[in-house]
Amino acid sequence: MAIEQRSEVGGRRSVGHVIALAGGVGGAKLAHGLAQILQPEQLSIVVNTADDFEHLGLLICPDIDTVLYNLAEVNHLKQGWGREDESFKVLVETKRLGHDAWFRLGDRDIALHLLRRHMLDEGLSLSDITSNLAERLDITHPVVAMSDQAVRTIINTPEGELSFQDYFVHRRCEPIMLGMTLQGLAQARPSAAFSDALVEADLIVFCPSNPYVSIDPILALPGVQKTVAAKPALAVSPIIGGAALKGPAAKMMAELGVEVSALGVARHYAGVLNGFVIDGQDHDLTAAIETLGMHVHTTDTIMQDKAGRVRLAGEVLDFAKTLGVKEPA
Repeated sequence: MAIEQRSEVGGRRSVGHVIALAGGVGGAKLAHGLAQILQPEQLSIVVNTADDFEHLGLLICPDIDTVLYNLAEVNHLKQGWGREDESFKVLVETKRLGHDAWFRLGDRDIALHLLRRHMLDEGLSLSDITSNLAERLDITHPVVAMSDQAVRTIINTPEGELSFQDYFVHRRCEPIMLGMTLQGLAQARPSAAFSDALVEADLIVFCPSNPYVSIDPILALPGVQKTVAAKPALAVSPIIGGAALKGPAAKMMAELGVEVSALGVARHYAGVLNGFVIDGQDHDLTAAIETLGMHVHTTDTIMQDKAGRVRLAGEVLDFAKTLGVKEPA
């Protein structure tokens, strides 16, 4: 019998198990929308960890934390990342004491990082820690670290190699991107929870995240891309009208010589996806994307508020039915 769930905006949808691959603000928004429609046993949110880094002795996991804060509905609504009603007394004091506090950590945010550091020192894996933190934030849907081994995105520039956060936050994406490498990938494996979810998955959703630094590291883990390509899979384009709503995706594409458009993103994913969701502004790209072997759904992909997140998530799930998504037994 198919599992049916009612969304907050009405109507019934029948789905199996969904994996949402997420990173960044756009990814967190759609993951939040999907969590309003699907029960915890129907959704696994697999999060990029390749932009994690050590800062002031703490392990900072920007993508995991952005997803956690969005699911817990404690995120800063205007900026998309960090906590709402945040204070920065620790940051101010570290600056006063002479530290170049270029990474903006709020006091509540630091509390979470301190707990993560404590649990790491106790020997817990990143997967166990992420589940623990989700539970403490009253999140019921599984938030899954892509790997328990450290993978780090390195941006290649004319100035040399830069860690992703140095490039993205400290240098504000100013250096030209010549390419990227994934440090530690050879020793990394999908986390156990990710591997289990891949076996059960009836649908893979690529959230509107940066293809290069949010989604590619997940797909690069051994066996992942091959498994995803064998299942119904779709993506929501992070590029709308030739621009990214947030983050450096458009700049990266231009510097890598890739067409900055939803079509450029679709070409990047060709052979892996059989569905692609684009914004109405890009309707004229439909035919070209279809030549890549993808079905196309056009809609408003800008998620202005919670209702917009739920609406888009519902359309994504309805569109997935046209891709041959298997019903659960």
